[in-house]
Amino acid sequence: MRIDILTVLPELLESPFSASIMKRAQDKGHVEIHIHNIRDYSTNKHKNVDDYQYGGGAGMVMSIEPIAAAIEHLTSQRKYDDVIYMSPDGELLEQSICNTMSLSENLLILCGHYKGVDERVREHYITREISIGSYVLSGGELGAAVLVDSIVRLIPGVLNDETSALTDCFQDNLLSPPVYTRPPEFNGWKVPEILLSGDSGKIDIWREEKALERTKAKRPDLLEE
Repeated sequence: MRIDILTVLPELLESPFSASIMKRAQDKGHVEIHIHNIRDYSTNKHKNVDDYQYGGGAGMVMSIEPIAAAIEHLTSQRKYDDVIYMSPDGELLEQSICNTMSLSENLLILCGHYKGVDERVREHYITREISIGSYVLSGGELGAAVLVDSIVRLIPGVLNDETSALTDCFQDNLLSPPVYTRPPEFNGWKVPEILLSGDSGKIDIWREEKALERTKAKRPDLLEE
């Protein structure tokens, strides 16, 4: 998979992709992540990428020219499964979306900034808009990092144990059951006996029951879906 990210602040995305699972995924060749500075596509001598909004109002708007130039340059080189705009009013990111996108070959992500992008960008270049929650960030970079992480970890070979991703929260519209590790007792608090029994069948049933209990208590909306 190849992921291209357009941003005015590429330095914000250096850390999330240079450590842990994201770094290993790139080192192993499972994914290529390329970060592009939108300012490189500006024809303004000061490399400005924003301007005042028509009709007045507080806040600047990202101009269409450098964004269009960047998108057109990249799309001339390869076909993208989606051109994504990170936006608070996009569709809410869910595990099912991550599962589907993990099967993509090429993704292009645009990070907004300021008061957002010129609406014509959204109308004519963007194929999908995604939000990571009902709140506003200073820019789309952190949202893009969340999206990429949630997708890349699902690519076969990225995780050491490929079954791990299949048992994560939300895969079956359930939260994960409680998990424990050594020691079996600490401060008088014991690990449930069933987990020490070695009976994988009974353990599976226990985990399913606990996952359902936890979901009913904390996220009943998932069961309604």
